[in-house]
Amino acid sequence: MRVNSTGIWAWIWPLLALGASGAALGFVVAQRLTAGGVPSYVVRVPLTGAGEQLALPPIEGPADPSRPLVVIDAGHGGHDPGASGPNGLKEKAVTLALVLATRDALLKHGRVRVALTRDDDHFLVLGERALLARRLGADMFLSIHADAVEQGDPSGATVYTLSDQASDEVAARLASRENRADLVNGMPLDGQSQAVSSILVDLSRSDTARQSQALSSLIVREGKGSIAFHVDPQRHAGFAVLKSLDMPSALFEAGYVSSADDARRLSDPAWRARFGERLARAIEIFVATKTAGVAR
Repeated sequence: MRVNSTGIWAWIWPLLALGASGAALGFVVAQRLTAGGVPSYVVRVPLTGAGEQLALPPIEGPADPSRPLVVIDAGHGGHDPGASGPNGLKEKAVTLALVLATRDALLKHGRVRVALTRDDDHFLVLGERALLARRLGADMFLSIHADAVEQGDPSGATVYTLSDQASDEVAARLASRENRADLVNGMPLDGQSQAVSSILVDLSRSDTARQSQALSSLIVREGKGSIAFHVDPQRHAGFAVLKSLDMPSALFEAGYVSSADDARRLSDPAWRARFGERLARAIEIFVATKTAGVAR
């Protein structure tokens, strides 16, 4: 337990319950008490138990298992809203809308199979998002987010790939903030094993890193004209959601919800549809060249 800044006691504790299959499920609960000792709210976050496997999302698209499989992740969700803009725009809603638009474009084209880590407003810890992609045997993984800042008025989209060294201070700060999605009142929810995390070692020299960089370049190239990019659109940092992936992967910050111009675009259904079409084209080119062994 701990005392918050107002001197009111707050409690955090793990609980155990039985799931439908009889496996133990863990929960982290945070409770804030009023001055009179009455609970004012309780946050209850389910954790996947060791005995209960994470359910795999459906695979949509052609019923041909030889077609490339793309896993797209809508950042944040559930109790975690992500970044917020001054007009009340929530990152978790923006990312889901953009992911659904991209999925719809890919399914319309019919060239690849698609799975989403979430297609509604629920929470997944960062390791679960990567785990779904690995268990499905995905050919690539793309996590979509939207940024926000408290000072200044930056705008534009940025594509991030994984590196143990951030490309700049902005990338380092963003990775640190996104990686905190697995904390409830400072408690880590996701315990990746050292073996899984060690995939990061020497990644900068691996073929996976080269292909991830190729994906990033294609997103920027194909998005120009419809997606407004930041002046420095390709960066890298140690994002936890990418660390345990041994497949080409990137984190796409589609814009800033704190920017009036970006927020207007991110809220526009017509712009979202164009975004989905351009991103789908970049994905399709990437998997085609990857399958042919010529991703550059």
